[in-house]
Amino acid sequence: MEEYISVAGASEAEFTEKKSRFIGRITPVTSEAEAKAFVESVRAAHREANHHVYAFVIGINGEIQRSSDDGEPAGTAGRPVLEGIKQAGLENVALVVTRYFGGTLLGAGGLTRAYGRAASLAIGQAKAVRCLPAQLMSLSFGYELIGRVESLLASYGAKIRDKSYAETVCYLASVPEARLAKLQKELTEASNGTMRLHDMGERLYLHEEIL
Repeated sequence: MEEYISVAGASEAEFTEKKSRFIGRITPVTSEAEAKAFVESVRAAHREANHHVYAFVIGINGEIQRSSDDGEPAGTAGRPVLEGIKQAGLENVALVVTRYFGGTLLGAGGLTRAYGRAASLAIGQAKAVRCLPAQLMSLSFGYELIGRVESLLASYGAKIRDKSYAETVCYLASVPEARLAKLQKELTEASNGTMRLHDMGERLYLHEEIL
């Protein structure tokens, strides 16, 4: 698992160019099947649109890259949308630009600029997130340490997923792998060695918003 940049959720933006309406939509995906399903969902929502140009980049190192002009002149639509994704440094995303034709031809250059702009606007509306490899950890400690533990977890970007209270407090937290060793050291020092930490054996991604 490697760190990568994606978007937090679906977002969209639109503009009109010579009476043609362009709507850009971007969403996070983790597979080609998800990306294609997103494209089809946009088609279904805008059945009367003339074109649904799309591009997606899948994989931590962009192993899968696809684009479609969807009936526009070759190279004028899908390519600028794909380039917009790549220039933004995003991975595991799909982007669809829907066009309602307004009756005026834009020419090859005009189309390239319009689709590139739609992609850029949609990306600009999205919240970029850093996707960090993380480990699921169980923490067991005394009640007197609740405030300190929560403060340390927050400072290291860990996310508490569950809490239980019995003779001791038990938290289930996702912790960024790169920060785990330092966090463990601070938690051990804060509890004078009484805290119990256990790796639950699950690897996942944590999303950290990029400001």
